[in-house]
Amino acid sequence: MRRKRKKKPPEVVLRGGKPAAVILDIDEYREMLERLEDMEDLKMLEDMRKKPLKFRPLDDFLKEYSPGV
Repeated sequence: MRRKRKKKPPEVVLRGGKPAAVILDIDEYREMLERLEDMEDLKMLEDMRKKPLKFRPLDDFLKEYSPGV
């Protein structure tokens, strides 16, 4: 069985006595990126749902359709 690692608290790097950077555990960083991407996807979906649906004839679509792209 794999033991769960203790999460290290983020380390704040100071420059001139003021916070300038943060050092995070790589797994925590990746999790933050994944959450950010999820939030961006949800925002995009929300924006898409606000727009009316547009339909067009199948023949028009097939004229423009390129299966290799």
